[in-house]
Amino acid sequence: MSGIVVGVDGSKHSRHALEWAVHEAAVRHEPLTVLTVQSAIIGDWGSPIPYPRDPEFTKAALDLAQEETDSVLGATAEGDRPPSVTVKAYVGMPAEELLSESNDADLLVVGSRGAGGFKRLLLGSVSSHVTHHAHCPVVVIHDDQE
Repeated sequence: MSGIVVGVDGSKHSRHALEWAVHEAAVRHEPLTVLTVQSAIIGDWGSPIPYPRDPEFTKAALDLAQEETDSVLGATAEGDRPPSVTVKAYVGMPAEELLSESNDADLLVVGSRGAGGFKRLLLGSVSSHVTHHAHCPVVVIHDDQE
């Protein structure tokens, strides 16, 4: 599937990324995929471990992503909306799931909290990881307000 993929996590900076991606998908007349990833429990060997409540958490994440997407689309004029919007939710490692979706995308959009310097070294960064490993161009929307 071609089009634009945007990662959301319910934060303010990911909402800005969603708003930007909705506009860009409309301008390009491309489908938009909104992706949220419920972080998986990672085992000793670095791979996700299935958790019995994963389906429940994934459904809740999907519902929240759908609500946020509907809110952004509701505030967007009908002529300024993408031709189609799909909302998906997975359990896994957020950066890896975004990279997987980038295989067939024309553009990947993510938000960034703007954590820099030592803080970034401690926390890691999904946006940094995907910019280095995505299979398509990546746009990182910074939220300078936080």
